[in-house]
Amino acid sequence: MDTQSIYLNHAGTSWPKPNVVIDAVRDAMRVSPYDWGEHFEQAHQAIAAFFGIRNFNQLLLTPGCTSSLAIAVADIDCGGRNRVLTSAWEHHAMHRPLLKLAEHGVTIDYVPPSEDSALDLNKLEQQLSKGDVGLVAMTASANVTGDLLPVESVVELAHRYDAQVLLDAAQVVGWLELDFCSLGADLIAFGGHKGLQAPWGIGGLYIAEQARMKCVSAQCELATADRPLRPGYCDAGSVDQVALAGLHAAVRWLRQSDRPANLTTARHQISRIASSLISAGARCSSKQSSSQRMPTVAFSFQDKSSSEIAAALKKWGVIVGSGLQCAPLAHQTLGTDAIGLTRISVGIEQSENDIQAAISVLEELLTH
Repeated sequence: MDTQSIYLNHAGTSWPKPNVVIDAVRDAMRVSPYDWGEHFEQAHQAIAAFFGIRNFNQLLLTPGCTSSLAIAVADIDCGGRNRVLTSAWEHHAMHRPLLKLAEHGVTIDYVPPSEDSALDLNKLEQQLSKGDVGLVAMTASANVTGDLLPVESVVELAHRYDAQVLLDAAQVVGWLELDFCSLGADLIAFGGHKGLQAPWGIGGLYIAEQARMKCVSAQCELATADRPLRPGYCDAGSVDQVALAGLHAAVRWLRQSDRPANLTTARHQISRIASSLISAGARCSSKQSSSQRMPTVAFSFQDKSSSEIAAALKKWGVIVGSGLQCAPLAHQTLGTDAIGLTRISVGIEQSENDIQAAISVLEELLTH
């Protein structure tokens, strides 16, 4: 990628990383094994504090969100209930382990969107009221469209009917100021390489005190009277110390930034891009306005495939996402699974020059 390229695929991976993250990764390669334990503990505590987790032992560090979701689904105790509810927008990292549950007799039901929301809360409650749902597992934001799901209402309804909640927060961490304890979900999975600005290879799984788990896998820790059995580092695998150093630096950097202002700016930028797309005749797929969703827009144009559009944009120096974005379920919901969608997503501190140049390229490409 040349230095003139405009990178607009931050919903996939943020780039470029902040200099402090790059420096931390470089320095971590030189850290003596004598100091690994101390560095690990400092990073672990800082990352937990960033998410409002008061007991850092409730945060299991993992190789990424996919690993976190797989562990969560495998080890959660549904209390003998044989139904799981999920949304129509799930990333494959969530959907795949749920489908594996179905092979063992668990019924997976999908809560559809409503006219004006990515999730129909009335239909969610109708399903929960049957009393046989043990888990509600869904994303906080659709990675294809950027639409936000009503997470707080989902948690409240699920707990009202004694169902646990697993939340995929991959798209919102780093952007939203999240207090995991206050949010109330039983388990929250995230990765570091998107909005958190960290390298690949690091993520986490928050396990609330009230979460009911059945850890049948190998354990490196023993349960005690005041600490029930939970997945441990032997279940997640060795933590990548280099990526961890990058995430530690990233959360310190994010703490110094104005995240609400960053999101407002990014939403305004994606709104301008979306307006130019619509003016050029593109069809944008979302249920929420740009001011309400994550800074992402997914679109189709005439009969062109998303890969054709992305390839053409790349020739003009604009890097975007294309295809199914690892979320075939979402594309089935949208009816775009045959050709996919082109996805544009802006990043934290994206320059205005990038936005204006991208709009010019899009207008030139789609109107000529």
